[in-house]
Order: sequence, then C-alpha cells, then structure tokens
Amino acid sequence: MLTAGAVGLTAFTGPQSGTKQKTPVVATSFDADGVEVRKPAALLKASGDFKQALIQEEGVRYTVYRDVAGYPTVGVGHLVEPEDNLRVGDTISEERAMAFLTADLEEAERGVRQLAGALLLYQHEFDALVDLVYNVGIGNVSPERSPRLNAAIDSGDYDAVASQLDYTHAGGAVARGLQIRSERRAAIFAEADYEDPREIGNASANA
Repeated sequence: MLTAGAVGLTAFTGPQSGTKQKTPVVATSFDADGVEVRKPAALLKASGDFKQALIQEEGVRYTVYRDVAGYPTVGVGHLVEPEDNLRVGDTISEERAMAFLTADLEEAERGVRQLAGALLLYQHEFDALVDLVYNVGIGNVSPERSPRLNAAIDSGDYDAVASQLDYTHAGGAVARGLQIRSERRAAIFAEADYEDPREIGNASANA
C-alpha cells in the first residue's frame, strides 16, 4: 500500500489541471467465490479512499490555527503537541504536514486495533473507525466514555456499531461540521459510501 507520506497530499486533494492521478489501493481479501471477507483489524490499514475523505473533512492548513474547540491545530487536523514547538500563527511545510498526517494515521490505526479487539472488519468498516479515532481521540472511545459503542463491538453487532459513530460536540456545543462528518462516517461504515454529503447536496440544489 502507498502511504500518505509516499504519495504526497496532491494525490488526495485532487489532480492538477490536465493530469491524472491514481488512487492508492489497499489489498482486500476475498473468498473462493470472489466475495469480500472481513479481516482482523491488525491486518488492515487506512485506504486511499479514506485518506481522501479525511483530507476533505479536515482540510489542509499550513498555518497553526485554533480548531472549533480552541486547540492549536495544523496540517490535516493535527493537534499541536508541546514537542512540535509550534504556536498559533506559525507555518509549516507540506513535508511536515505529511509527516504529521502519517504519524497521526498510524496512531489512529493502532487505536482502532485496540478498540476493535477480535471484531472482524471490512476495509470500509475499519476506515470509518479510523476516522472516529482520528477525529475524537482514543480516550473518547474508551469503555468509560463510549460504553454503547464498546458494547456493540463486544457483541459483534455491526448495525449497532454504525449507530454509535455520532460524535457531534466540540467545546460543549453541537458543531454542524461534526454532525455532517458523523453522517459520512456512518455511511462509510454501513455502506462503503465515501462521498461527501455536502457535494451531493450542492449537486441536487444545482440540478
């Protein structure tokens, strides 16, 4: 699999005019009849389709800003840590943004493996859970903070897992952007639908 760091942000934010880009592909397992099968989370990594959706949701910012909850953020939704030695208003290079994205995705993937445990997952189900952990942090999906999600995972109830992917509050208030992202996350998990609902809505309005 091509990692985000290997191909650069332009592979996910869209091709330049007059050029074509190939979407990175993640290997998928199939049974003897050619039907996709669920796999242990330990064998999965974030897909190219998911990385494109993630960048659409988070955007790419090269100047450190405060997110909706007031936290210093940069790159593709990277929460600035003390060791980053960055302050609001500082700028970073695309290379550093990619390094943050790669490290943050790897951390989120590890978090999903911890969260999912023995639950087998399709690629799109894994991607949706990576988005959740990337967005809210592994601490917020712990059994203490997200008991219903963990109960659904423990019981192997995939429909219940999909219904527990709504995380819509930031700074103590409902954020519309997080509502839309939660809807998209549920669609990825349940239907392998990576489309941006904002674009679908705009297309319908302009039809």
